[in-house]
Amino acid sequence: MRHEVIVGVERRRRWSDDEKLSILEEVEAGSTVADTARRHDLTRQHIYQWRQALRRKGLWPRSGNAVFLPLEMAASEEREIPTPDGGAGRGELTIVFANGRQIRCGGEIDGAALARLIRIVETV
Repeated sequence: MRHEVIVGVERRRRWSDDEKLSILEEVEAGSTVADTARRHDLTRQHIYQWRQALRRKGLWPRSGNAVFLPLEMAASEEREIPTPDGGAGRGELTIVFANGRQIRCGGEIDGAALARLIRIVETV
């Protein structure tokens, strides 16, 4: 009778949801799926499957991941901007996402409402 002893790293690994989320965040931060998979010794398919499974669980994308950055407006260029209805507005805010989607809204929008809009656009 012949026996074979396999020495090396066990190939079946268990990943917690937090570990999966941290790996998925690397991809969202600008790293490619292939590079991230290679760095963690995974296949690309793992990352795609994890993303889908975590969406079903409601864990991806993480809530509260909207980040507001400081914005400086040139004081000398404060002007009225015509609105589609023919009136004049106090400014327009345009947010362009990496996937090409855009949000355009008036400068008077509430921060909480803007955060909700961003989450909606990112999850669609």
